[in-house]
Amino acid sequence: MGPPRYDMSTDAYRRAHSNRSTVNRLRRPSWLPIDPYIVLLLGTVGLAALLPARGAAADVASGASTAAIAFLFFLYGARLSTREALDGLRHWRLHATVLVCTFVLFPVFGLAARALVPVLLTQPLYQGLLFLTLVPSTIQSSIAFTSIARGNVPAAICAGSFSSLIGIVLTPLLAAGLLGSSGGGFSADSLFKIVLQLLVPFLAGQLLRRWIGGFIARHKKILGLVDRGSILLVVYTAFSEGMTRGIWHQVSPARLGALLVVEAALLAVMLVLTWYGGKALGFGRADWIAIQFAGSKKSLASGLPMASVLFGAHASLAVLPLMLFHQMQLMVCAVIARRRARDPQEVPDTVAESAAHMVQGQPQDRVLR
Repeated sequence: MGPPRYDMSTDAYRRAHSNRSTVNRLRRPSWLPIDPYIVLLLGTVGLAALLPARGAAADVASGASTAAIAFLFFLYGARLSTREALDGLRHWRLHATVLVCTFVLFPVFGLAARALVPVLLTQPLYQGLLFLTLVPSTIQSSIAFTSIARGNVPAAICAGSFSSLIGIVLTPLLAAGLLGSSGGGFSADSLFKIVLQLLVPFLAGQLLRRWIGGFIARHKKILGLVDRGSILLVVYTAFSEGMTRGIWHQVSPARLGALLVVEAALLAVMLVLTWYGGKALGFGRADWIAIQFAGSKKSLASGLPMASVLFGAHASLAVLPLMLFHQMQLMVCAVIARRRARDPQEVPDTVAESAAHMVQGQPQDRVLR
């Protein structure tokens, strides 16, 4: 017998069951092979390549990007339910497993990839790959895929939330320790910027959640657009600076192809480890699914703003591996989730049966996380 399952009455389950549009929208038309938001991200990169912000415009874009990052993390803090986190503590073995996958196994593989420099990867691309392995897990896409696969949805909610919360502090510390000065000038000043731009707004959102939580819930679609627009601004600013500094001359098509191969191998290894590792640790099927989807993915929404703060002028190359990995994980996990949904179940449980109803899902605009 595995650990006790979440009770149907928990706040985490009610929230997952009440939002009925993510998975439905996640099922994009078959003629559209990639996430539409990735198209917007790539379009933003193209705009930065053709019309990079320079001079006074660059200063304005940089200031707006800084404000957007702070506002993003304020919203993250205001959305996170403290009660959900407390409800999830009783399933601590599952959450610990996801955290080990996210902040231990991934970084170990990232460090091992150092052997691929300079044969397959350049040093800047390797730094971006290593940074990718340090960012927290996703929240909404983990929920969506766990739901499709009839897994433990409340566990996916709490695991993703814990990972994002811990990552606000742990990701910059790991980046400072593992990347050092080669990551673009890590220093006490860099860590102070992290605290000021990420942690302080997040804590402010948590403190004000009592008064603004209802407003955010009522306007989540509009605020979702603000989220995504803010990230596009961060991408434009980072890639504009990269263009003006000539950073993109360091990347060739062959190197990009090699990076894709390395990331595909990384994703495959983590998907196998999270699935069979969950079984080996004695978790039930619904928990294996939550562990696989929460433990094998990385958050573009959290990683992009962090990279902008940590890497500065080098952020464009630092976020490229994360952008590619994000799209790859969505495409691969969508296929896996649908195959898991067709798996026979000997004893259907309450969570899995309820998750089957969640094919209506949560809004696609949150899948970015």
